[in-house]
Amino acid sequence: MSDLDLLQTVLAAEHRAVYGYGLAGARQSGTARQQSTALWQAHRTRRDRVVSLIRGRDGEPVAAEASYRLPDGAPAQLAVGLEEALLEAYLGLAGAADPALREFAARAMQEAMTRRVRWARTSPPSPFPGLPEGRRTPGPGAGP
Repeated sequence: MSDLDLLQTVLAAEHRAVYGYGLAGARQSGTARQQSTALWQAHRTRRDRVVSLIRGRDGEPVAAEASYRLPDGAPAQLAVGLEEALLEAYLGLAGAADPALREFAARAMQEAMTRRVRWARTSPPSPFPGLPEGRRTPGPGAGP
């Protein structure tokens, strides 16, 4: 995948996060609502940054969908799912050819994991969140 394709994947995930945090915030009150609102704004800012990166590569940013199918459940469960999806999208970008994009992805993954753990109040079940199960084992010839 090209760096532009990887950025488009990240943008789609950020669009979904903006939508999801808006929904989560609407279902909450008090401090939890303030937290969701702050994260909604953070994802809007990150989404706008990704749009700029795509345009800077002469790409046309993918548009947000009108709505997203999101999991049922408590707002915290929704937030965990959103952050896990972001981890997976940014994991792909961490393999970009451009070192600046790799750094951008690494920082975004750190932030997504921190938010995921705070919402879930537990560590992830996988030592490599975002990495599909089948890709966690080294292939032939890997190792020292």
